[in-house]
Amino acid sequence: MISLYLGLLLFSFLITSVLVVPFINLLYKFKFQRKFQETKDTEGQRTKIFDKFHNIKAGTPVGGGFLVIGVTFILYLVLFPLLSLMGTYINSAYKMSDELNVLFFSFISFGLLGLYDDIKKFFGFEKTGFFGLRLRSKFLIQWILAFTISALMYFNLKIDIINIPSLGVWKLGPVFIPLAAFVIVSFANAFNITDGLDGLSSGLLLICLFAFWLLSHSVLDTPLSVFIALWLGSLIAFLYFNIYPARIFLGDVGALSFGATLAVVGLLIGKVLALVIIGGFFIVEVSSSMIQILSKKFLKRKAFAVAPFHLWLQNKGWEEPKIVMRAWLAGIMLAIFGLWLAYI
Repeated sequence: MISLYLGLLLFSFLITSVLVVPFINLLYKFKFQRKFQETKDTEGQRTKIFDKFHNIKAGTPVGGGFLVIGVTFILYLVLFPLLSLMGTYINSAYKMSDELNVLFFSFISFGLLGLYDDIKKFFGFEKTGFFGLRLRSKFLIQWILAFTISALMYFNLKIDIINIPSLGVWKLGPVFIPLAAFVIVSFANAFNITDGLDGLSSGLLLICLFAFWLLSHSVLDTPLSVFIALWLGSLIAFLYFNIYPARIFLGDVGALSFGATLAVVGLLIGKVLALVIIGGFFIVEVSSSMIQILSKKFLKRKAFAVAPFHLWLQNKGWEEPKIVMRAWLAGIMLAIFGLWLAYI
């Protein structure tokens, strides 16, 4: 089966590699590009420090996540049924149709919410009031989607446990639903916050997915392993154009989708602690932003000169590629540590 998964990864990489340059040109044509001075800090205020480092990136196309989602979904739709016809042994940890519903509902629904955000920003609909959802409304939608996904896992897949190394398997019952929803929303926003430097979030996701690919294979979950293989192949092709200096960005369509789906993958495998460790850099990023928000709200002063963590490092004088490369190295070690915990 390993050779099959590797073949699927390579095929997904090839298809995305062929499509990515025409897709970038299409984004230019429709003016789906990063604008000047549009990023705000954790309380919604313009961040001069961010503008200082990132206005040079204005004009870069945004929306690469849409391509990765589309390629992964279509290839899965076409190739997975062929595996059975070719006599490939398919083993699933859950009822296959329900598992695929959870995976792709997460992948696509959060992607659509992110796409709405991208369209609203890049076409000026924020000023016109077009479909004017406020930040609180979008956050509420994230929770509705997350609770829906969690309920599907609990009622359809019968998942109500978490596995904690050395402490064993804990059965949570209905408490699993709000806990899983919290994990999904947290990772969706953590990924979105991390997606601020060229190649940072995508490279870290690549490392996380390789770790969970090993775990999915160890539990003999063919549908999940195939999904991760196709996602990985497409992501690698995207990352080639996303590393410094980036020719294309993920956009919210990719950031929200990828963060939420990474959380769902961890929940499906039953390794929540491994998810927290393997995705540890995302946790650091979102935690730094939360500390900044709470400090400003309750202490009336900033905990950091700027947040999140990667922007703080930039402000300290670290060059962008240096931050990204060292974050990847940290991600690799966290993935190894998370895998070690998952297997003990």
